[in-house]
Amino acid sequence: MILPIYAYGHPVLRKMGVDIDKDYENLTQLIENMQETMVNANGIGLAAPQIGKAIRLFIVDTSPFEKDEDLDDKEREFLANFKKVFINAKILKEEGEEWVFNEGCLSIPDITEDVFRQEKITIEYVDENFEKHTDVIDGLAARVVQHEYDHIEGVLFTDKISSLKKRLIKKRLENITKGNVNPSYRMKFPSLKK
Repeated sequence: MILPIYAYGHPVLRKMGVDIDKDYENLTQLIENMQETMVNANGIGLAAPQIGKAIRLFIVDTSPFEKDEDLDDKEREFLANFKKVFINAKILKEEGEEWVFNEGCLSIPDITEDVFRQEKITIEYVDENFEKHTDVIDGLAARVVQHEYDHIEGVLFTDKISSLKKRLIKKRLENITKGNVNPSYRMKFPSLKK
């Protein structure tokens, strides 16, 4: 089932997610719904707070980068197959040079900004079968994971841009909060009673 994506300004996007266990109600269905919602919105990641649940769950699917001709063959092939569920994730280490990439977010439609992030992470999590993993991820995959991880920490990519850029997009962010945007997917706006 395709779920509405919670828009910028909704309080759930600022909550620290809580850990869940394997008995979390309808977890398998929730993950399937999140995947369907993400694909429907042409996303490459989706975190549970974006569908109104303040839990430590996010999914990524970087296969759309497979068509990016600016990437080398090795990275393009890796991204084509990088599809994971992260539950109760904890980034243990961020390392390497900070690099810039223009990021967007399904909760903040029609706004993209340059965000600096470190190039490599070590992350511990359990998958949908509650098997524990510790992965070292770098490049674009690491950036996608960092972006989604921020969501379960109550952080948005707009928190990572300069105060000048925040002032420049302030009105556009207010419009999102008020529902004055027209994305191609269903959204739930904080100022509208739906």
